[in-house]
Amino acid sequence: MTGVSYMIPFVTAGGILIALSFAIGGYEGFTETGSLAQYLHTIGGTAFGLMVPVLAGFIAFAIADRPGIAPGMIAGMLASTIGAGFLGGIIGGLLAGYIALWIKNWPVPKSLAKLMPVLIIPLLSSAIVGLLMLILIGTPIKSLMDGLSDWLRGLSTGSYVFLGIVLGLMMAFDMGGPVNKVAYTFGLAMISENILEPHAAIMAAGMTPPLGLALATLLAPHKYSKREIEAGKAAWIMGASFITEGAIPFAAADPLRVIPSIMIGSATAGALSMLFKCTLRAPHGGIFVIPMIGNFVLYLLALAAGTVVTALLVNSLKQTVAESKDTVEGSKGVAL
Repeated sequence: MTGVSYMIPFVTAGGILIALSFAIGGYEGFTETGSLAQYLHTIGGTAFGLMVPVLAGFIAFAIADRPGIAPGMIAGMLASTIGAGFLGGIIGGLLAGYIALWIKNWPVPKSLAKLMPVLIIPLLSSAIVGLLMLILIGTPIKSLMDGLSDWLRGLSTGSYVFLGIVLGLMMAFDMGGPVNKVAYTFGLAMISENILEPHAAIMAAGMTPPLGLALATLLAPHKYSKREIEAGKAAWIMGASFITEGAIPFAAADPLRVIPSIMIGSATAGALSMLFKCTLRAPHGGIFVIPMIGNFVLYLLALAAGTVVTALLVNSLKQTVAESKDTVEGSKGVAL
């Protein structure tokens, strides 16, 4: 929860700035060099780039205090670099925190005690967690992503509804992480071959998690912390803009309940989009590319169905929050 609390401002600021860039410049206008849309998109993308390192850094901080920040942020940045996404950031933050805590408890001579928090702990823990991230986490994830890409291409000639379910599950699984990116890249490849249905399902499935969680906070506010309710307000904008990362604060705080719920909701949206034969030529944009969505009314129905399914499922699983103090760290008083 400490990591999530510090991460939320980066998700909110980055997501809304990217959404504004689409609103001002359209789904391609933000690429125009020197335009306001391009500047806003760059600023928002930078904020998103800091999201995983901040999450990992403050997860490690919650475990090992200040000596955990540097190795945690380094682990988070490496997770982003190797394509491990926010799930890799959580793993890296936990590893960094416990490694730093282990080194922190080493018995050392008094002459070295003052160097421990500023030099020895950050240095050793950063080196250890960095090697673990690069050697043990990076290669398996890349192999997994390559295998998923090949599998998806094999599915594209089969059942469209089943493909929509699979793409929906992938889009929601890690909310902008490597599995999500494999599905998204597959959709772009299909557009290049003039097969427009898969990417429509992908965008619907990617919009559903933040929209569903935003709706969930409205339907049952007593099941969410004050910070999550605030994140839900921003999630409306990010979901409408096809920024799946708007769901990350909720998933990081309660992954066992949130991730299965958003996966089922996104699978519903993806399957219905494929069933309705909705199409999409634009690579991104959410509500800002409405003119480029085929069978738009049915597309809205698929999106609404996925959103409602997500909200109802997650609220049925979550328990009431007992929050006595909404601390900056966000680490107290949440009943999971």
